Amino acid sequence: MIYLDHNATSPLRPEARAAMERAFAAGGNPSSVHAAGRAARKLVEDAREQVAAFAGAKPSEVIFTSGGAESNALALRGAIAGAADSGHAITRLLVVATAHESVRAVAKALAEESGVQLLEIPVNENGRIEPDHLHEMLTGSGRTLVSLIFANNETGVIEDVAQLKKILNGVPGDVLLHVDAVSCGYSPVRFSAWDADYLSLSAHKIGGPQGVGALIAKDGAPLAALFNGAQERGRRAGTENVSGIAGFGAAARALQARFDEEREHCALLRRYFESELRGLAPNATIFGEHEIRQPHVSCFAIPQLRAENTLMALDLDGICVSSGAACSSGKVSPSHVLKAMGVDEALSRCALRLSFGPDNSLMDVDALMTSLKRLIGRKLAVA
Repeated sequence: MIYLDHNATSPLRPEARAAMERAFAAGGNPSSVHAAGRAARKLVEDAREQVAAFAGAKPSEVIFTSGGAESNALALRGAIAGAADSGHAITRLLVVATAHESVRAVAKALAEESGVQLLEIPVNENGRIEPDHLHEMLTGSGRTLVSLIFANNETGVIEDVAQLKKILNGVPGDVLLHVDAVSCGYSPVRFSAWDADYLSLSAHKIGGPQGVGALIAKDGAPLAALFNGAQERGRRAGTENVSGIAGFGAAARALQARFDEEREHCALLRRYFESELRGLAPNATIFGEHEIRQPHVSCFAIPQLRAENTLMALDLDGICVSSGAACSSGKVSPSHVLKAMGVDEALSRCALRLSFGPDNSLMDVDALMTSLKRLIGRKLAVA
């Protein structure tokens, strides 16, 4: 099998597996005061330091969660509830149009439940926010929470968080910033340098285990727990997933150690693929091609090949990729990300996403191109 879907989940790194096995063997509840409990607590706190170092944050700012979706929900719900409790309520919520569905769904629910005004930040044809447009949207009254996505999970387009933070700082009033960095991949996360208030991460996107993530919350930023409990300094209840957290920390440290090497390897694979794609299908579209993108991600469409048909055909050839469209109950709907970029619906339905990892090779790309060439030949023969 050729796995080209690392943005969906990246295979468990050996370092993460080893750390999880040690945690399984140790046992103990991190809240217990005996030796076994203290050993479990040390595993959690060591991982907290590793994740903080990866994100450019302080260990005290790291809150372990069950994954990216919970981290996003805790950031939005927790900020709004915490601000209300402090007497300085958030009245407006601005969410980028290309946000992950876990952000979009929570934002919509919050607008219905709490009455906060929800506004969508548009993007240009390359999937980036126009600074002037954002500045114009912020010229209202009331405390505001802005939610951005650092690296888009579908297109790989990178947002200039530092530049947009300057826009936020340049408007009157109090503006809080949440950054969804779940699909950070091979682009450095700089929580403190960005001066963000909240940042979401997920372990399985960087070679850690599934079912564990983190919300980085700036010390002093308003934050109410989604449910009450003593763990994570009262910010996230429930006995910690010690093995998952240990795996998360080990994956973060391993990625940092090989960051440049893996980044260049994946960039080479993407350059090779996109060059081959241009030769095979000159009419292909590469979304976000003219913007800074994640070096391991390529979202593209070949007009004559519908995504669902191509996915099935590639799967039969032992090649795993993703579609740029969201599938639910067998129904394929156009990607909201591509729609926000102004992509024609017919072309959007042809969108596929490749995301490379350190174990992929040029031979994997060659095998993919052979399959795509065969598919195009069949399509042309039928036509």
